[in-house]
Amino acid sequence: MPIVVNLDVMLAKRKMSLTELSERVNITMGNLSILKTGKAKAIRFSTLDDICKVLQCQPGDILEYMSNEDYERLMSKE
Repeated sequence: MPIVVNLDVMLAKRKMSLTELSERVNITMGNLSILKTGKAKAIRFSTLDDICKVLQCQPGDILEYMSNEDYERLMSKE
């Protein structure tokens, strides 16, 4: 599915570590890591809401839809 999670970008913009976000949102590091790497298959709206509150951002700042072609290009670079 070509939905990209830009959590690492928002963390960098807010100069916040994954550990700090984990503590402030009360989510395990493992679950945040799964989300950050794009391996999550779902996210609860309540979790997304908490992350957006802490990072002071919109859901669209974290989640991005890409066309299949753009997604394939992105994945081939990694």
